[in-house]
Amino acid sequence: MNGPGSAAARALELLAARGQSLAVAESLTGGLVAGALTAVPGASRVLRGSVTAYATDLKRELLGVDGALLAAQGAVDGEVARQMAVGVRRVLGADWGIATTGVAGPDPQDGHPVGTVFVAVRGPQGAGEVRRLTLEGDRDRIRQNTIGAVLALLLCELAENARAQDTEQHGGNGCLQP
Repeated sequence: MNGPGSAAARALELLAARGQSLAVAESLTGGLVAGALTAVPGASRVLRGSVTAYATDLKRELLGVDGALLAAQGAVDGEVARQMAVGVRRVLGADWGIATTGVAGPDPQDGHPVGTVFVAVRGPQGAGEVRRLTLEGDRDRIRQNTIGAVLALLLCELAENARAQDTEQHGGNGCLQP
């Protein structure tokens, strides 16, 4: 079994085994990441909740994304994604936060072409990663691929965090793609 459903199930399984929780901040995916997670039986053991901050002002007001950053860069930005993940962890009281922001189309936004997406993960002890994606396809495909990408990044960070705890060493390439 592959795809977002299996990634969601695996992430929830790993978090449950650790006794850790997860919160989701979404923009372009509009609740689809939370939907993929809540489709997994037993998700309530791990998932604290989600914030769909589709409007830019909600990213600032609900998630604490820096207003000056939003004014300067717009909502489609890696640092915005990182701050969304940090903010949702804080607001919902979770160990891990994941976030999506980007352009699903049909029109470009903030000077970025359709398919420009940022996903972010933030966890305990500063664990985290932001990834820029350039996705192709229609609006639905971009949103579906974003779900898979943010869950894959979460799985990678969970594995990296476990390795760091096991070896008590930090460093390496993290969850970077070639």
